[in-house]
Amino acid sequence: MLLLWIVVLVVGIAWLAHRRTAPLPALGVVAVYLLAMGIFSHAPGWLLTVFWVLWLAVFVPVVLPDLRRKHFTAPMFSWFQKVLPPMSETERDAIDAGTVWWDGELFSGRPDWDKLLAYPKVQLTEEEQAFIDGPTEELCAMVSDWEIGQAMDLPPEAWAHMKEHGFFALIIPKEFGGKGFSAYAHSQVAMKLATRSGDLASTVMVPNSLGPAELLLHYGTDEQRNHYLPRLARGEDIPCFALTGPLAGSDAGAMPDTGVICKGQWQGEEVIGLRLTWEKRYITLGPVATLLGLAFKAYDPEHLLGEEEDLGISLALIPTDTPGVEIGRRHLPLGAAFMNGPNSGKDVFVPLSYLIGGPANARQRLDDADELPVGRTFDFAARGRHRRCQVHQPGHRPVRQGTRAIQCAAVGVRRYSGSAGAHRRQRLADGQRAHADRQCGRSG
Repeated sequence: MLLLWIVVLVVGIAWLAHRRTAPLPALGVVAVYLLAMGIFSHAPGWLLTVFWVLWLAVFVPVVLPDLRRKHFTAPMFSWFQKVLPPMSETERDAIDAGTVWWDGELFSGRPDWDKLLAYPKVQLTEEEQAFIDGPTEELCAMVSDWEIGQAMDLPPEAWAHMKEHGFFALIIPKEFGGKGFSAYAHSQVAMKLATRSGDLASTVMVPNSLGPAELLLHYGTDEQRNHYLPRLARGEDIPCFALTGPLAGSDAGAMPDTGVICKGQWQGEEVIGLRLTWEKRYITLGPVATLLGLAFKAYDPEHLLGEEEDLGISLALIPTDTPGVEIGRRHLPLGAAFMNGPNSGKDVFVPLSYLIGGPANARQRLDDADELPVGRTFDFAARGRHRRCQVHQPGHRPVRQGTRAIQCAAVGVRRYSGSAGAHRRQRLADGQRAHADRQCGRSG
């Protein structure tokens, strides 16, 4: 009989916690139960004493919050600050970059599923569905995962097919020769390719999520967009995004790569430009890229652009045939066949026009780049969910891409294995992209 009283007590406390009953009413209910237990259960005195001591250990901090903060909360925080590693600037910016969206419901313990189900179901357009049923199926039929693993490369006809049919231009608007597909369509294409070959899917995903195209769409000048985006759409340029390095990984705030504002010779004339020194590795598509999206920290020690010396994290578009750019020996991480490798440069001089956004914005800081994680919000979801293959400035934005922008673009990754979460995350990504388009003065 005593065991039953104890079981009811434990289950009752768990139920009150699950219902999120306010502390004082919950403690009152437990106190009444302990009194009843002492009167009717014939429980031994030592056991009741233990229960009442535990009850008081909870009751006293609840009714005396100042005492709790001084003698419990403050020492605990102090201890955590000593044992936890410090948060870097990049990590802080990444945490502050967005919202918890519906994910917050999951961690609340009592998610509102109706709220999730209320999001409209995403749909492919006829053009998007035709692309999946046509060129995507054809590409799947061209490759064999085993053969790719043996050759450590995609077959030449697959590369030609991807360029011809715009697989590297899924997110580029039609006005620049791209497909202008939604985030959901991008995900569905990547998902289908992943059922045939993970290396093939990675090759298509990276230019559409971490490549210069998205950066140009949000921050590039009209001249940069008109020059690079059609070339990227036609496959004339193969892009890569160079952030990860051997010393700092993908932590943009800790990277040692620098670009110093200075004067130098460019095409026979003295111009103000950047002298870049960097070392990157594990850069997807790096070995075959013709256009390098380079992340670095910019400095102006001679104050050629103004009073500020530390200009922060910036991004530049560097053609890989620029003198001084070194494309290193290809990496083979985990034996994967997708193109991956290092690149570096020492005292490579380029004009300020190579900065994304152009020289006019070289000193303007970027504090709101939350739209950059768009591509990465569904790439990993696409690879995790398989479906069988059957054989505020219009024109340009600041050059200084804040740590938040790069960190979110590179490591702001959310994995979604369930179709409901992935579909709705992709719908959110489409909404973010449309919002960014309006902010940049472009139509959807």
